[in-house]
Amino acid sequence: MIKAVAVAVCAIAMAGTSLVRAQPQEQTGAGAPGGRGAGGRGGRGGRGPNFPQQTRQLASAEVIARGKAVFGVNCAACHGADLRGGDQGGPSLLRSLVALSDQHGEEFGPIVRGSRQDKGMPAFNLNDSDITAVAEYVHSVLAKVGSQARPPGAVDPGTLNVLVGNASSGEAYFQAKCASCHSVSGDLKGISSKYGDPRTLQNTWVSGGGGGGRGGRGENMKPSTVTVTLANGQKLEGVLVRKDDFVVTLTLADGARKSIARDGNVPKVEVHDPNEAHKKLVPSLTDDDMHNVTAYLATVK
Repeated sequence: MIKAVAVAVCAIAMAGTSLVRAQPQEQTGAGAPGGRGAGGRGGRGGRGPNFPQQTRQLASAEVIARGKAVFGVNCAACHGADLRGGDQGGPSLLRSLVALSDQHGEEFGPIVRGSRQDKGMPAFNLNDSDITAVAEYVHSVLAKVGSQARPPGAVDPGTLNVLVGNASSGEAYFQAKCASCHSVSGDLKGISSKYGDPRTLQNTWVSGGGGGGRGGRGENMKPSTVTVTLANGQKLEGVLVRKDDFVVTLTLADGARKSIARDGNVPKVEVHDPNEAHKKLVPSLTDDDMHNVTAYLATVK
């Protein structure tokens, strides 16, 4: 009887040992696959990087510097010199899913070349290497951004010098392209004194207004208006609020807001954008043209 009890106890003990050994061992350290090591959540109680920009290998300093220069000329007016959004109302790139998903410019390319013109993003004639350089510059900034998308201290908008053009060439360009609508003795009189910062001055003339604060239209930028001709011939005119394939919304002169359903070309909708010329001009501007005109306007006190 005693022998039988001893055998039973021994069997239970051995079974317990087997059960203990059958439990998976917790893996720690860098080798833990997808777990709590460096490759998973960055250690107990913490989290590792959420986006590839925080762990990816950055491009060379030369590529990033070139991307910063291209961005400053072509993108900063809308998206801001610090990527937080600019005077023309462009979105912040610090929280952009496109920027966070992109690897080497493949997400930027279609957008830069015009896939979002219907949303207000103009097309730019940048080559592949310039687009890649801009993307790498954006990634280099994102790699330094804090958890709340704070702009990194290393990105100082004040270090961007845009007064590098030829004022005489800028005057010639202005007379050829701009003088039919603008005059340095009329609407642009004293523009350099009004916008003392050269970057603000450049953003202002390129956008056709500006200076109204980050994300705003700017004090001189007039809103688009619209003329809606109904099926019975009645015309409604006002400030355009919204227009898509299904509805057009406008604010009438008395302040009332009116939305009208659209069915194909009925009603007839004519949009009048006072900044259309500037929007068409931007994609064709070369770096030299932009810098030259800025240098010229900087002399208009």
